[in-house]
Order: sequence, then structure tokens, then C-alpha cells
Amino acid sequence: MNKQPEVTAHTKQNLIDAFWSLYCEKRIEKITVKEITQKAGYNRGTFYEYFIDVYDVLEQIEQSLIPTLDELPPITMPNKNMGMPLDMFLKLYEQNSKYYSVLLGDNGDPAFASKLKNSTKPAIKQVFSENHDLDPIELDFILEYVLSAMIGIMSYWFRQDKVLPAEDLIALMYDLMQNGVMKRLTK
Repeated sequence: MNKQPEVTAHTKQNLIDAFWSLYCEKRIEKITVKEITQKAGYNRGTFYEYFIDVYDVLEQIEQSLIPTLDELPPITMPNKNMGMPLDMFLKLYEQNSKYYSVLLGDNGDPAFASKLKNSTKPAIKQVFSENHDLDPIELDFILEYVLSAMIGIMSYWFRQDKVLPAEDLIALMYDLMQNGVMKRLTK
């Protein structure tokens, strides 16, 4: 049976959207294929043409949201004093905020933050390795710390309805990285 690609893509997206609306309301282990197909208006057989189970839907969504090294904008350091590319992360987060705010939230997927870090860490590691004489193991820990902080603060920013303008958030993150938290707290 030959299906039209646009119809197939539309059907799959309808199932993803139905899953996502349920996932925004409850944890994945509480979501059933029956709920997804009822919400999307399809039968269970249609669901299984595209997905193995509800976890596969989540995995496919996450994979579409995690940038590959080719999709990341180039990270350059014109001078040795330039810090982390925070605006790049903020743009990435804002582009996918509908999903990131849920996946990185309290009821999201705990593994998603690690997937996100692991997708961006190699590119940043390469730039810092080329421009600084750092111990590779120490650099890995530094990047883990910084990326965890960036993901955490951006998640918090979205949960707080972007109470700070984006420019102020970036400035705060640069200040925290350059001067440290304690220096900021004792101003």
C-alpha cells in the first residue's frame, strides 16, 4: 500500500501532538497508547505503524530536539578571554521552549538534560581545548558544571515566565561565570 508522504507525516505529527498534550499533564508511565490514539482520532494499529510504545514517542521527540554537532552554530573564540556561548544556548532553548520547559521541568525526563549536555559538550570542549592549555579531565568537569548550571538557570527562567529580559539573563550568567556566585552574593 502506497501512502502519501505528507499524509503520513501529518498522521505521525497528530499522534506526537496527542502524546505531548498528555505528557504535559501527567508522567509518561501513566500515558497509554489508547489515550493517545483516542485523542488523535486514530486506531491503535496506526500508532504502531510509527512507534513501538509511548516511550518511543518521547524518544523520537527528544531526538528531534537535541542538536547534532552539524546543527550547532559554529563556536569560535576570537580572543582567549571569551566565555561560554550563552546566547547560542538561549536561542536553542527559546526555539524549543514548548518542549524544553516540560522535559527539563519537575515532571519531565531526568535523562534529557544529560542528552542535551552530551550533544553540546564535544563542540565546546574542542574550542576550549584549542584555545586553552587545560587538563582534559578537568575541562570535562568544568563543562559539566557550566552546562548543568546553564540548563538549570534557563529552565528556571522559563518556569518564572521569563521575568528577566533575555539580555539581563545572559549578562547575569556571564557575571556568575566570570566573577563567581559568592562575589555576586556579597555585593
